[in-house]
Amino acid sequence: MPGKAEIDLINRDPNVMNNHVQVMFDDVLAEPEGAHSADCVWRNSHKCFTCGRNLCYKILTYICGLPLALFWGCVFAMVSFSEIWCVTPHIRCLHVTLYSVKKMLSIILGSILGPIMETYGMIFSRIHITQSQGEPPKPLGSLPGNPPRTGRHD
Repeated sequence: MPGKAEIDLINRDPNVMNNHVQVMFDDVLAEPEGAHSADCVWRNSHKCFTCGRNLCYKILTYICGLPLALFWGCVFAMVSFSEIWCVTPHIRCLHVTLYSVKKMLSIILGSILGPIMETYGMIFSRIHITQSQGEPPKPLGSLPGNPPRTGRHD
């Protein structure tokens, strides 16, 4: 079969996808200084942990490995099928169908809204804000030489 990929039986995680799954004894169990068990207990705990982990993992892969591989193969086949035969053509159809709408909106926004926003930008670009620690400025009516405002319009 052309293009048949060889499977690497040594390096089974070449893309380092599961590097976060640390299941070695030293990554799971540790005794701090001052809380050490007997050496024979620690040594045999290491052996029990490693043997139990390996045995359980192998049993689970024998029971579930092939059905799960088939399941995930089918899932990714459906995802690929959906992307290739449904999503991508639909996006292309929308792109072709809405091209004229995009052009009209571009013209309208560029000729009407663009100059308005440019004007607002020029107006607001002249605003300068300074921070002062002193006394706040007085209102315009309270400046020396201005008559006090009464609230009535004469």
